[in-house]
Amino acid sequence: MVSRAEPSLSGRWWWSIDRLILSALVALMVSGVVLLMAGGPPVSERLGLSTFHFVNRQAVYLLVALTVVIAVSFMTPRQVRRSALLLFVVSLAMVVATLYLGVEVKGARRWLTMGPLGSVQPSEFLKPAFVVLAAWAFAEGTRRPDLPGTIMAFLLLPLTIVPLVLQPDFGQTMLITLVWAGLFFVAGLHWFWVLGLGGAGAFGILVAYQLVPHVRARIERFMDKGSGDTFQVDTALESFAQGGWFGKGPGEGTVKRILPDAHTDFIFAVTAEEFGIIVCIALVMLFALIVLRALFVAQKAEDPFVRLATTGLSLLFGIQAAINMMVNLHMMPAKGMTLPFISYGGSSLISLAIGTGFLLALTRKRPRAVDLGAFRR
Repeated sequence: MVSRAEPSLSGRWWWSIDRLILSALVALMVSGVVLLMAGGPPVSERLGLSTFHFVNRQAVYLLVALTVVIAVSFMTPRQVRRSALLLFVVSLAMVVATLYLGVEVKGARRWLTMGPLGSVQPSEFLKPAFVVLAAWAFAEGTRRPDLPGTIMAFLLLPLTIVPLVLQPDFGQTMLITLVWAGLFFVAGLHWFWVLGLGGAGAFGILVAYQLVPHVRARIERFMDKGSGDTFQVDTALESFAQGGWFGKGPGEGTVKRILPDAHTDFIFAVTAEEFGIIVCIALVMLFALIVLRALFVAQKAEDPFVRLATTGLSLLFGIQAAINMMVNLHMMPAKGMTLPFISYGGSSLISLAIGTGFLLALTRKRPRAVDLGAFRR
Protein backbone atom coordinates (compact mmCIF):
# COMPACT_ATOMS: atom_id res chain seq x y z
CA MET A 1 0.00 0.00 0.00
CA VAL A 2 1.35 3.44 -0.94
CA SER A 3 1.74 5.81 2.00
CA ARG A 4 -0.09 9.14 1.83
CA ALA A 5 3.21 10.81 2.70
CA GLU A 6 4.98 9.09 -0.23
CA PRO A 7 6.70 11.91 -2.19
CA SER A 8 7.14 9.95 -5.42
CA LEU A 9 5.16 10.66 -8.57
CA SER A 10 3.29 7.36 -8.29
CA GLY A 11 2.49 8.03 -4.63
CA ARG A 12 1.05 11.47 -5.40
CA TRP A 13 -0.89 9.96 -8.30
CA TRP A 14 -2.43 7.23 -6.14
CA TRP A 15 -3.68 9.63 -3.48
CA SER A 16 -4.96 12.22 -5.97
CA ILE A 17 -6.69 9.96 -8.52
CA ASP A 18 -10.44 9.42 -8.28
CA ARG A 19 -10.33 5.75 -7.30
CA LEU A 20 -14.10 5.31 -7.66
CA ILE A 21 -14.00 6.20 -11.38
CA LEU A 22 -10.81 4.17 -11.88
CA SER A 23 -12.32 1.09 -10.20
CA ALA A 24 -15.49 1.34 -12.29
CA LEU A 25 -13.44 1.62 -15.49
CA VAL A 26 -11.38 -1.47 -14.60
CA ALA A 27 -14.61 -3.34 -13.79
CA LEU A 28 -15.94 -2.44 -17.25
CA MET A 29 -12.75 -3.64 -18.93
CA VAL A 30 -12.85 -6.98 -17.14
CA SER A 31 -16.55 -7.32 -17.94
CA GLY A 32 -15.78 -6.62 -21.59
CA VAL A 33 -13.51 -9.67 -21.88
CA VAL A 34 -16.01 -11.92 -20.08
CA LEU A 35 -18.96 -10.77 -22.19
CA LEU A 36 -16.99 -10.99 -25.43
CA MET A 37 -16.42 -14.68 -24.63
CA ALA A 38 -20.17 -14.99 -25.20
CA GLY A 39 -20.52 -12.80 -28.30
CA GLY A 40 -17.17 -13.34 -30.02
CA PRO A 41 -16.93 -17.10 -30.76
CA PRO A 42 -20.09 -17.36 -32.94
CA VAL A 43 -18.85 -14.50 -35.14
CA SER A 44 -15.37 -16.04 -35.33
CA GLU A 45 -16.86 -19.36 -36.47
CA ARG A 46 -18.97 -17.67 -39.14
CA LEU A 47 -15.85 -15.93 -40.49
CA GLY A 48 -13.73 -19.09 -40.40
CA LEU A 49 -11.42 -17.79 -37.65
CA SER A 50 -10.23 -19.49 -34.48
CA THR A 51 -12.92 -19.68 -31.80
CA PHE A 52 -11.37 -17.11 -29.47
CA HIS A 53 -9.90 -14.86 -32.16
CA PHE A 54 -11.80 -11.74 -31.06
CA VAL A 55 -11.43 -12.54 -27.35
CA ASN A 56 -7.65 -12.87 -27.57
CA ARG A 57 -7.28 -9.68 -29.60
CA GLN A 58 -9.58 -7.81 -27.22
CA ALA A 59 -7.48 -8.90 -24.24
CA VAL A 60 -4.38 -7.45 -25.92
CA TYR A 61 -6.22 -4.24 -26.79
CA LEU A 62 -7.44 -3.92 -23.21
CA LEU A 63 -3.91 -4.27 -21.80
CA VAL A 64 -2.81 -1.47 -24.13
CA ALA A 65 -5.92 0.56 -23.22
CA LEU A 66 -5.30 0.19 -19.47
CA THR A 67 -1.70 1.31 -19.96
CA VAL A 68 -2.90 4.35 -21.92
CA VAL A 69 -5.50 5.22 -19.25
CA ILE A 70 -2.89 5.13 -16.48
CA ALA A 71 -0.25 7.03 -18.49
CA VAL A 72 -2.63 9.78 -19.61
CA SER A 73 -4.08 10.18 -16.10
CA PHE A 74 -0.66 11.46 -14.90
CA MET A 75 -1.08 14.59 -17.05
CA THR A 76 -1.75 18.08 -15.75
CA PRO A 77 -4.65 20.09 -17.24
CA ARG A 78 -2.13 22.02 -19.34
CA GLN A 79 -0.71 18.78 -20.73
CA VAL A 80 -4.22 17.48 -21.40
CA ARG A 81 -5.00 20.58 -23.43
CA ARG A 82 -1.79 20.39 -25.45
CA SER A 83 -2.14 16.66 -26.08
CA ALA A 84 -5.74 17.16 -27.21
CA LEU A 85 -4.65 19.84 -29.70
CA LEU A 86 -2.01 17.54 -31.21
CA LEU A 87 -4.42 14.60 -31.31
CA PHE A 88 -7.10 16.75 -32.91
CA VAL A 89 -4.84 17.99 -35.72
CA VAL A 90 -3.54 14.49 -36.51
CA SER A 91 -6.97 12.82 -36.27
CA LEU A 92 -8.70 15.46 -38.39
CA ALA A 93 -6.03 15.10 -41.08
CA MET A 94 -6.55 11.33 -41.02
CA VAL A 95 -10.35 11.71 -41.23
CA VAL A 96 -9.91 13.88 -44.33
CA ALA A 97 -7.47 11.29 -45.73
CA THR A 98 -10.13 8.57 -45.40
CA LEU A 99 -12.24 10.43 -47.97
CA TYR A 100 -9.56 9.69 -50.56
CA LEU A 101 -7.57 6.73 -49.25
CA GLY A 102 -10.00 5.01 -46.91
CA VAL A 103 -11.37 1.49 -47.23
CA GLU A 104 -15.03 1.55 -48.27
CA VAL A 105 -17.26 -0.58 -46.02
CA LYS A 106 -21.04 -0.59 -46.49
CA GLY A 107 -20.89 2.56 -48.60
CA ALA A 108 -18.80 4.61 -46.15
CA ARG A 109 -15.09 5.44 -45.97
CA ARG A 110 -14.19 5.48 -42.28
CA TRP A 111 -11.08 3.30 -42.07
CA LEU A 112 -7.42 3.79 -42.99
CA THR A 113 -5.04 0.88 -43.45
CA MET A 114 -1.90 1.57 -41.42
CA GLY A 115 0.34 -1.33 -42.47
CA PRO A 116 1.27 -3.60 -39.53
CA LEU A 117 -1.12 -1.68 -37.25
CA GLY A 118 -4.07 -2.84 -39.33
CA SER A 119 -7.13 -0.68 -39.93
CA VAL A 120 -7.68 2.47 -37.87
CA GLN A 121 -10.85 4.54 -37.55
CA PRO A 122 -9.57 8.12 -37.10
CA SER A 123 -12.96 9.55 -36.10
CA GLU A 124 -12.75 7.62 -32.83
CA PHE A 125 -9.65 9.57 -31.80
CA LEU A 126 -11.14 12.86 -32.97
CA LYS A 127 -13.92 12.72 -30.35
CA PRO A 128 -12.03 13.15 -27.04
CA ALA A 129 -9.67 15.70 -28.60
CA PHE A 130 -12.62 17.74 -29.91
CA VAL A 131 -14.33 17.73 -26.51
CA VAL A 132 -11.25 19.02 -24.68
CA LEU A 133 -10.61 21.77 -27.26
CA ALA A 134 -14.26 22.85 -27.30
CA ALA A 135 -14.24 22.99 -23.49
CA TRP A 136 -11.09 25.13 -23.56
CA ALA A 137 -12.63 27.52 -26.13
CA PHE A 138 -15.87 27.90 -24.15
CA ALA A 139 -13.91 28.38 -20.90
CA GLU A 140 -11.70 31.08 -22.40
CA GLY A 141 -14.76 32.80 -23.88
CA THR A 142 -16.39 32.84 -20.44
CA ARG A 143 -13.28 33.79 -18.46
CA ARG A 144 -11.84 36.36 -20.89
CA PRO A 145 -14.47 38.23 -22.95
CA ASP A 146 -11.66 39.99 -24.86
CA LEU A 147 -10.71 36.67 -26.51
CA PRO A 148 -12.90 35.11 -29.26
CA GLY A 149 -13.20 31.83 -27.36
CA THR A 150 -16.90 31.35 -28.01
CA ILE A 151 -16.47 32.10 -31.71
CA MET A 152 -13.67 29.52 -31.83
CA ALA A 153 -15.98 26.98 -30.19
CA PHE A 154 -18.63 27.72 -32.83
CA LEU A 155 -16.13 27.30 -35.68
CA LEU A 156 -14.71 24.11 -34.18
CA LEU A 157 -17.99 22.21 -34.60
CA PRO A 158 -18.38 22.50 -38.42
CA LEU A 159 -14.64 22.01 -38.88
CA THR A 160 -15.01 18.66 -37.11
CA ILE A 161 -18.33 17.32 -38.37
CA VAL A 162 -18.18 18.28 -42.07
CA PRO A 163 -15.51 15.63 -42.88
CA LEU A 164 -17.54 13.10 -40.84
CA VAL A 165 -20.69 13.86 -42.82
CA LEU A 166 -18.77 13.40 -46.06
CA GLN A 167 -17.57 9.89 -45.06
CA PRO A 168 -20.58 9.58 -44.20
CA ASP A 169 -20.67 8.87 -40.45
CA PHE A 170 -23.85 10.31 -39.03
CA GLY A 171 -23.58 8.39 -35.76
CA GLN A 172 -20.32 10.06 -34.73
CA THR A 173 -21.60 13.38 -36.08
CA MET A 174 -24.68 13.18 -33.87
CA LEU A 175 -22.63 12.16 -30.82
CA ILE A 176 -20.14 15.02 -31.22
CA THR A 177 -22.93 17.55 -31.82
CA LEU A 178 -24.85 16.43 -28.72
CA VAL A 179 -21.77 16.74 -26.52
CA TRP A 180 -20.96 20.16 -28.02
CA ALA A 181 -24.52 21.29 -27.30
CA GLY A 182 -24.13 20.05 -23.71
CA LEU A 183 -20.95 22.10 -23.32
CA PHE A 184 -22.71 25.09 -24.86
CA PHE A 185 -25.45 24.79 -22.23
CA VAL A 186 -23.09 24.24 -19.27
CA ALA A 187 -20.99 27.23 -20.37
CA GLY A 188 -23.99 29.37 -19.41
CA LEU A 189 -24.94 30.78 -22.77
CA HIS A 190 -28.42 32.17 -23.34
CA TRP A 191 -31.45 29.89 -23.74
CA PHE A 192 -32.19 31.60 -27.05
CA TRP A 193 -29.05 30.03 -28.51
CA VAL A 194 -29.80 26.65 -26.95
CA LEU A 195 -33.26 26.59 -28.56
CA GLY A 196 -31.81 27.84 -31.85
CA LEU A 197 -29.25 25.05 -31.87
CA GLY A 198 -31.98 22.51 -31.15
CA GLY A 199 -33.90 23.78 -34.16
CA ALA A 200 -30.77 23.65 -36.32
CA GLY A 201 -30.15 20.06 -35.23
CA ALA A 202 -33.72 19.05 -36.09
CA PHE A 203 -33.34 20.74 -39.48
CA GLY A 204 -30.09 18.82 -40.07
CA ILE A 205 -31.82 15.51 -39.34
CA LEU A 206 -34.61 16.45 -41.76
CA VAL A 207 -32.09 17.29 -44.50
CA ALA A 208 -30.25 14.00 -43.91
CA TYR A 209 -33.58 12.15 -44.10
CA GLN A 210 -34.41 13.77 -47.41
CA LEU A 211 -31.00 13.52 -49.07
CA VAL A 212 -29.27 10.42 -47.67
CA PRO A 213 -30.98 7.12 -48.62
CA HIS A 214 -29.56 4.94 -45.82
CA VAL A 215 -30.48 7.51 -43.17
CA ARG A 216 -34.03 7.60 -44.53
CA ALA A 217 -34.15 3.80 -44.57
CA ARG A 218 -33.02 3.51 -40.93
CA ILE A 219 -35.51 6.08 -39.69
CA GLU A 220 -38.36 4.49 -41.64
CA ARG A 221 -37.49 1.00 -40.37
CA PHE A 222 -37.46 2.40 -36.84
CA MET A 223 -40.87 4.04 -37.26
CA ASP A 224 -42.44 1.19 -39.26
CA LYS A 225 -41.03 -2.34 -39.14
CA GLY A 226 -42.89 -3.23 -42.30
CA SER A 227 -40.95 -0.67 -44.33
CA GLY A 228 -37.76 -2.75 -44.64
CA ASP A 229 -35.38 -5.30 -43.18
CA THR A 230 -35.39 -5.17 -39.35
CA PHE A 231 -33.66 -8.50 -38.79
CA GLN A 232 -30.89 -7.17 -36.51
CA VAL A 233 -33.19 -5.27 -34.18
CA ASP A 234 -35.80 -8.04 -34.09
CA THR A 235 -33.10 -10.59 -33.27
CA ALA A 236 -31.66 -8.35 -30.55
CA LEU A 237 -35.08 -7.96 -28.94
CA GLU A 238 -35.52 -11.73 -29.10
CA SER A 239 -32.30 -12.06 -27.08
CA PHE A 240 -33.81 -9.98 -24.27
CA ALA A 241 -37.04 -11.99 -24.38
CA GLN A 242 -35.27 -15.35 -24.24
CA GLY A 243 -32.76 -14.32 -21.57
CA GLY A 244 -35.32 -13.01 -19.11
CA TRP A 245 -34.14 -11.71 -15.75
CA PHE A 246 -31.38 -14.23 -15.08
CA GLY A 247 -30.32 -15.41 -18.55
CA LYS A 248 -29.77 -18.85 -20.00
CA GLY A 249 -26.26 -19.14 -18.59
CA PRO A 250 -22.77 -18.67 -20.06
CA GLY A 251 -22.45 -20.35 -23.44
CA GLU A 252 -26.12 -21.33 -23.59
CA GLY A 253 -27.34 -18.53 -25.84
CA THR A 254 -28.64 -19.41 -29.30
CA VAL A 255 -29.85 -16.13 -30.79
CA LYS A 256 -26.27 -14.81 -30.85
CA ARG A 257 -25.42 -17.42 -33.50
CA ILE A 258 -27.52 -15.59 -36.08
CA LEU A 259 -27.17 -12.06 -34.71
CA PRO A 260 -24.94 -9.89 -36.94
CA ASP A 261 -22.32 -7.82 -35.09
CA ALA A 262 -22.88 -9.85 -31.91
CA HIS A 263 -19.35 -8.92 -30.79
CA THR A 264 -19.64 -5.17 -31.47
CA ASP A 265 -22.85 -3.18 -31.87
CA PHE A 266 -25.16 -5.81 -30.38
CA ILE A 267 -23.09 -7.28 -27.55
CA PHE A 268 -25.56 -5.79 -25.06
CA ALA A 269 -28.27 -8.06 -26.49
CA VAL A 270 -25.96 -11.10 -26.23
CA THR A 271 -25.35 -10.17 -22.59
CA ALA A 272 -29.10 -10.12 -21.98
CA GLU A 273 -29.61 -13.61 -23.44
CA GLU A 274 -26.82 -15.35 -21.56
CA PHE A 275 -26.53 -13.36 -18.33
CA GLY A 276 -29.98 -11.81 -18.03
CA ILE A 277 -31.50 -8.39 -17.61
CA ILE A 278 -30.06 -8.21 -14.08
CA VAL A 279 -26.51 -8.10 -15.46
CA CYS A 280 -27.58 -5.56 -18.09
CA ILE A 281 -28.90 -3.33 -15.31
CA ALA A 282 -25.60 -3.75 -13.45
CA LEU A 283 -23.75 -2.57 -16.56
CA VAL A 284 -26.04 0.45 -16.84
CA MET A 285 -25.30 1.24 -13.19
CA LEU A 286 -21.54 1.06 -13.84
CA PHE A 287 -21.83 3.52 -16.72
CA ALA A 288 -24.07 5.78 -14.64
CA LEU A 289 -21.62 5.65 -11.72
CA ILE A 290 -18.76 6.89 -13.90
CA VAL A 291 -20.80 9.68 -15.49
CA LEU A 292 -22.46 10.90 -12.29
CA ARG A 293 -19.25 10.78 -10.29
CA ALA A 294 -17.43 12.77 -12.98
CA LEU A 295 -20.24 15.34 -13.11
CA PHE A 296 -20.17 15.64 -9.31
CA VAL A 297 -16.43 16.34 -9.37
CA ALA A 298 -16.87 18.77 -12.29
CA GLN A 299 -19.47 20.72 -10.34
CA LYS A 300 -16.96 21.40 -7.56
CA ALA A 301 -14.08 22.36 -9.88
CA GLU A 302 -13.01 26.00 -9.63
CA ASP A 303 -11.20 26.13 -12.96
CA PRO A 304 -13.68 26.71 -15.85
CA PHE A 305 -11.65 24.60 -18.27
CA VAL A 306 -11.47 21.64 -15.88
CA ARG A 307 -15.19 21.92 -15.15
CA LEU A 308 -16.23 22.05 -18.80
CA ALA A 309 -13.76 19.43 -20.06
CA THR A 310 -14.74 16.98 -17.31
CA THR A 311 -18.41 17.55 -18.10
CA GLY A 312 -17.86 17.09 -21.84
CA LEU A 313 -15.79 13.91 -21.49
CA SER A 314 -18.33 12.34 -19.13
CA LEU A 315 -21.16 13.25 -21.53
CA LEU A 316 -19.20 11.75 -24.44
CA PHE A 317 -18.76 8.51 -22.52
CA GLY A 318 -22.33 8.34 -21.22
CA ILE A 319 -24.13 9.33 -24.43
CA GLN A 320 -22.16 6.80 -26.49
CA ALA A 321 -23.12 4.03 -24.04
CA ALA A 322 -26.75 5.18 -24.02
CA ILE A 323 -26.97 5.22 -27.83
CA ASN A 324 -25.62 1.67 -28.09
CA MET A 325 -28.01 0.31 -25.47
CA MET A 326 -31.00 2.19 -26.88
CA VAL A 327 -30.34 0.78 -30.37
CA ASN A 328 -30.24 -2.73 -28.88
CA LEU A 329 -33.62 -2.08 -27.25
CA HIS A 330 -35.09 -0.51 -30.41
CA MET A 331 -35.49 2.84 -28.66
CA MET A 332 -33.80 4.73 -31.51
CA PRO A 333 -32.74 4.06 -35.14
CA ALA A 334 -29.74 1.79 -35.66
CA LYS A 335 -26.31 3.44 -35.29
CA GLY A 336 -22.87 1.91 -35.61
CA MET A 337 -21.84 2.80 -32.06
CA THR A 338 -19.77 0.59 -29.75
CA LEU A 339 -20.55 -0.02 -26.08
CA PRO A 340 -17.57 1.54 -24.23
CA PHE A 341 -14.99 -1.05 -23.09
CA ILE A 342 -17.45 -3.88 -23.79
CA SER A 343 -17.70 -4.06 -27.60
CA TYR A 344 -14.80 -5.42 -29.64
CA GLY A 345 -12.65 -2.91 -31.49
CA GLY A 346 -9.09 -1.63 -31.23
CA SER A 347 -9.68 1.96 -32.39
CA SER A 348 -12.67 2.33 -30.10
CA LEU A 349 -10.84 0.94 -27.06
CA ILE A 350 -7.73 3.09 -27.43
CA SER A 351 -9.84 6.17 -28.11
CA LEU A 352 -11.91 5.46 -24.99
CA ALA A 353 -8.70 4.94 -23.04
CA ILE A 354 -7.44 8.38 -24.10
CA GLY A 355 -10.79 10.01 -23.25
CA THR A 356 -11.10 8.37 -19.83
CA GLY A 357 -7.41 9.04 -19.17
CA PHE A 358 -8.09 12.73 -19.81
CA LEU A 359 -11.10 12.44 -17.48
CA LEU A 360 -9.04 10.90 -14.67
CA ALA A 361 -6.29 13.49 -15.15
CA LEU A 362 -8.77 16.36 -14.84
CA THR A 363 -10.62 14.90 -11.83
CA ARG A 364 -7.46 14.36 -9.75
CA LYS A 365 -7.42 16.13 -6.37
CA ARG A 366 -5.14 19.14 -6.32
CA PRO A 367 -4.33 21.53 -3.44
CA ARG A 368 -6.75 24.45 -3.33
CA ALA A 369 -3.83 26.73 -2.52
CA VAL A 370 -2.45 26.31 -6.02
CA ASP A 371 -2.78 29.50 -8.03
CA LEU A 372 -5.38 28.71 -10.68
CA GLY A 373 -3.84 31.10 -13.21
CA ALA A 374 -0.50 29.29 -13.02
CA PHE A 375 -2.35 25.97 -12.92
CA ARG A 376 -3.96 26.74 -16.29
CA ARG A 377 -0.71 27.86 -17.82
